[in-house]
Amino acid sequence: MNKAWGHFKTITRHRHLVMKQCFRVGLYRNGLLHDLSKYSPTEFRIGAKYYQGTRSPNAVEREVCGHSTAWMHHKGRNKHHFEYWTDLVPGTVHYGPVPMPTRYFVEMVMDRIAACKVYKGENYTDGAALEYLLSARDSKDLHPDTYEKLLFVLTMLKEKGEQETFCFIREVVLKEVPFSQWQA
Repeated sequence: MNKAWGHFKTITRHRHLVMKQCFRVGLYRNGLLHDLSKYSPTEFRIGAKYYQGTRSPNAVEREVCGHSTAWMHHKGRNKHHFEYWTDLVPGTVHYGPVPMPTRYFVEMVMDRIAACKVYKGENYTDGAALEYLLSARDSKDLHPDTYEKLLFVLTMLKEKGEQETFCFIREVVLKEVPFSQWQA
């Protein structure tokens, strides 16, 4: 199969899964606009070049080149990536994570679930996104509040399933209920 066609199908399948999941929780705008930059020449060309179908082409580009230009382009244009949410730490000259706004946090959750569904295929379980979070070395780069919320929601997904978790997201998370009042 042509790598460009394979990449197109993969990113489109992922985007449609995120869109469907966002719609289920009432996050229509984020669902419609999700990952449109992946179709831009800057990201698509690299994605097609390093396409494998079982993992992100950005990871392959990073292994080959030592960095991923497609990822740097993507994270700077898509607010559902926690890497977008960095700023100068008050009183210092260092950058650090800041809390994510709720709608982008929810889109990030949906993005992670969809990515696991696409890359794991038949081996997907509701615990896959939590397993990825716990094994990822970048978790330390999330703002502690964002990490705590993400851990809570992905643990709920693993333990209670998609239907109950999406209901929780719609009825509690998106209604801005303070985290201290979240209950599983």
